[in-house]
Amino acid sequence: MTPDFPRRRFLAASASAAALAACSRWESPSPERGPIAAMFPGRIDDGGFIEAGYRGLMRVPDAVPMQVTYVDGVPPEAEAMKDALRKLAASDAKMVIAFGGQASEAAQRVAWEFPEQRFTVIQGFLLRPNLAVYEVLQEQSTWLAGAAAGMLTKTNVVGHMSGLRVRPGLKARAAFAAGLASTNPRAKLLTNFSGSQDDAALAKRIALAQIAAGADIIFTMLNAGRAGAIEACRERGVKQIGNVRDWVAAMPEVFVASAVADGGFAVVQAARDLYDSMWSGDRTKRFGLYYPEAVRLVLAPGVPEPVKARVALLTQEMVAGTIKIPDEYAGPEFAPA
Repeated sequence: MTPDFPRRRFLAASASAAALAACSRWESPSPERGPIAAMFPGRIDDGGFIEAGYRGLMRVPDAVPMQVTYVDGVPPEAEAMKDALRKLAASDAKMVIAFGGQASEAAQRVAWEFPEQRFTVIQGFLLRPNLAVYEVLQEQSTWLAGAAAGMLTKTNVVGHMSGLRVRPGLKARAAFAAGLASTNPRAKLLTNFSGSQDDAALAKRIALAQIAAGADIIFTMLNAGRAGAIEACRERGVKQIGNVRDWVAAMPEVFVASAVADGGFAVVQAARDLYDSMWSGDRTKRFGLYYPEAVRLVLAPGVPEPVKARVALLTQEMVAGTIKIPDEYAGPEFAPA
């Protein structure tokens, strides 16, 4: 699939007429039955964050009787995202979803231009009276991933790889570093933002450099680029921790854990709130470990029982609010030769 822009898809709600009649919630007319439009700044088949959002959008018609439309392959650049959002805002959409924190500023600007349209940014950080933020707290599962890495590393060197230096990714890096330090203060963190979420060759080069520097576990916050890190880990026998979805189930021979943080869950919740007349602008709605279908740490079956028990206890403490997760990382960064 090529990421040519613009490319638009439209899907009708899949519920049958019989199902509509049987569901009492749908018997009462709702003012919001029109389509929801989404903008994805990247590929919907990237195996990572963008694909999770796309899959969430595809679940919307099963959750509420609303149609969905989208554009994908939008370059993560300000003007390209604004242009895509303007086109969606001018359509018959009842709400426009911008998927990803990198779209926050573009969405806020277009929301100002279209005050009668509703906007939601998934993983965003800017608000307006007609703009809401729905956020999956990936830093919670990421902190737990760092804690697990601290207990599992044998070399006391752990890698972290990401692409774009956007706010959600920076917060997640800070969380991973804090989790690592909480269980293994002697561990060294090799952290890198390459500038690309999708460049597999670049990701492999960085992963090999981190492995050469002693890393025996690498946490990857990548999209299509993850394939390169997987190849490097296979070649060198190094374990990896994934993010967004359950990579342990997909590749148990490579992944020792996965920090699940499903942004698609937030897409469905925004649509449900709109349909139920519970959506409102100028509001941030967050989903954390108390929604395990959205946020959780998955551990491989072979992880030692003491590690599993410690992670379970830390999860309970985090849900209870006794663990504070920092927003910023102040340590050194890894630059491959």
